[in-house]
Amino acid sequence: MRVLYQVDAFTSLPFSGNPAGVVLAADGLTDGQMLAVARELNNSETAFVLAPDGPGHDVRIRFFTPTTEVPTCGHATVAAHFARAVEYGLPAGWLVQKSGTGLRQRVRIHRDGDRLRIGMHQGAAVFGPELGGSATGRLLHALGAAPRDLADSGPVQIVSTGHAKVLVELRDRAAVDRLRPDPAALTALSRDIDTNGFFVFSRATGEEHLLTWSRMFAPAIGILEDPVTGNGHGPLGAYLLRHGLVSAPAGRLTFTGRQGAAMGRPGDVQVHAETGADGDILVSITGTAVTAFRAELPL
Repeated sequence: MRVLYQVDAFTSLPFSGNPAGVVLAADGLTDGQMLAVARELNNSETAFVLAPDGPGHDVRIRFFTPTTEVPTCGHATVAAHFARAVEYGLPAGWLVQKSGTGLRQRVRIHRDGDRLRIGMHQGAAVFGPELGGSATGRLLHALGAAPRDLADSGPVQIVSTGHAKVLVELRDRAAVDRLRPDPAALTALSRDIDTNGFFVFSRATGEEHLLTWSRMFAPAIGILEDPVTGNGHGPLGAYLLRHGLVSAPAGRLTFTGRQGAAMGRPGDVQVHAETGADGDILVSITGTAVTAFRAELPL
């Protein structure tokens, strides 16, 4: 029997944050079995932890939504290494994970007494196209937003630190909260711009300790709405730094973003972005987690 965890990431309170399934010692499972487990759990992503398949990494992880495999996932990475640390009593320290698509990322286990936090370095930010007026209009309509809801700041742009998102800033938290997306319209737009995730945020949070307030939608890959998105907050940090939208002394930006309140599953992501010597923007995210349940998987 394999061990299955359900972990709530980016929170210390059970049944909040973003739930992820984690299957430990998943070697030997077929793609079909992994997809079946992910579909059964019906989380936005489930992580399957595998032995390394070569030098240069300590562990391999594959990530599945209920409908497809994805290259990487922030909250499921936090969940996977939290589950490993709990199950195996792992010490604080660094490791390298390799995803199913070959992406390598550094992961850090933080221990403060009984408290565990997991950090991950994402890939260097890649800034894709800015959406023009027509595409932005389609996006706002698909989100259930009005043109007046759009913030007068940076562009609506595709940004990736491993899994691309369209970043769009609205003028305030209320505008984010009242979105009522049309999944079919977002899916059609995803096909046209070749990007599946739409990360909508505001910097008008109403709370001093929170820089951003956000929601994320990816119906094209089976995620109507994701509670708390690590691979959305990473590109967000890079975007804010690149466009000079917040103060970043010495080219470094650290902030806390909240997501999931609209789903009744709020969670916080700590984001650090900085400009490297070669001009690339490098991003890391950190979050807490909590076990919802542990079970044996009959496979």
